Amino acid sequence: MPAAAPAPRKIAVSAPQFQGNEAKYVQECLDTTWVSSIGRFIPLFEQGFAEYCEVEHAIAANNGTSALHLALLGMDLQPGDEVIVPTLTFVATANAVTYCGAKPVFIDSEPRTMNLDPALLEACITPKTRGILVVHLYGHPADMDAILAVARRHNLFVIEDAAEAHGALYRGRKVGGLGDAGTFSFFGNKIITTGEGGMVTVRDHGRAERIRIFRGQGMQPDRRYWFPVIGYNYRMTNIQAALGLAQLEQIDRYTAHHRMVASWYAHYLSPLAEAMALPVEEPWARHAYWLYTVVLGPAIATSRDEIMAGLAEAGIETRPVFYPMHVMPPFFSEGASFPVAERLSARGLSLPTHIRLTEEDVAYIAGHLLRLCNL
Repeated sequence: MPAAAPAPRKIAVSAPQFQGNEAKYVQECLDTTWVSSIGRFIPLFEQGFAEYCEVEHAIAANNGTSALHLALLGMDLQPGDEVIVPTLTFVATANAVTYCGAKPVFIDSEPRTMNLDPALLEACITPKTRGILVVHLYGHPADMDAILAVARRHNLFVIEDAAEAHGALYRGRKVGGLGDAGTFSFFGNKIITTGEGGMVTVRDHGRAERIRIFRGQGMQPDRRYWFPVIGYNYRMTNIQAALGLAQLEQIDRYTAHHRMVASWYAHYLSPLAEAMALPVEEPWARHAYWLYTVVLGPAIATSRDEIMAGLAEAGIETRPVFYPMHVMPPFFSEGASFPVAERLSARGLSLPTHIRLTEEDVAYIAGHLLRLCNL
């Protein structure tokens, strides 16, 4: 009887790793019974993350979407206001604007980094525009100097959605500390994780205090059970913060490994460099490589979805590039056209990029991708 064919290996697109103090810190939460939104790990995680991002304040939240909402509340965004948002992003970025009763105004991408195109900003500004919500997509920083210059000319706030860019640098400075506020996600697929969780980073003390009030149901800090504003229960638990602090202790190793994985991909996919756009790293940036995202060129006749299906058959999980926001039913606008974002969305896919990957894994993934491109 012939031997059964070996099952293909299973390679997840992302996977967390807990080999530091996670179990120790979580066990302390259980032993002391400090498991909810009070406990020593919350301020320790906030302080450590603020220091990491080189800002004065970090406010922990229960997830990255809540962090976005809190950052916008901190800017006093009002119903009827407009915020410029890249159409190529995860839906939470646009959703958070609508939570405030404001309107996201979409902008196209520039093709190299997939981030919003600063050259298009001026045309998006109206008398109702209050701010710009920048996304450091897939880990590459947006061109912040160009964005901030436009914002200053028009007195607009700038919030960085750095959910996918832990540790990325713009001209030597950490993302999350470049605008008026930054936001991060610690979902299970991020470079560091608390399972679910988020963070707002700010420099201004008054804005930080305002965000903390909104995070805790709107309660005035020095007057218990007095609520001067309508707030939200966006607090992080002590258990989440315990995980986060342990992960933060490993962040330099994790970010270095993501960059190593990217270097392996660049090597093994070099035969496709003329037919497929590999991630770039601009001279002024350090890419976090949350995911390694490639875009199929016209020379590759096979569709993106067919290639993803072929990789799945080989046990390789992938992700399509996000749908642009302007094609989503809640944000659909008849006749809207953002050609760069539409092309990137239709032809882009993200390959596994995480701390558990080995060079052998990357060579296996690249080999199957080369085969499926039929070049």
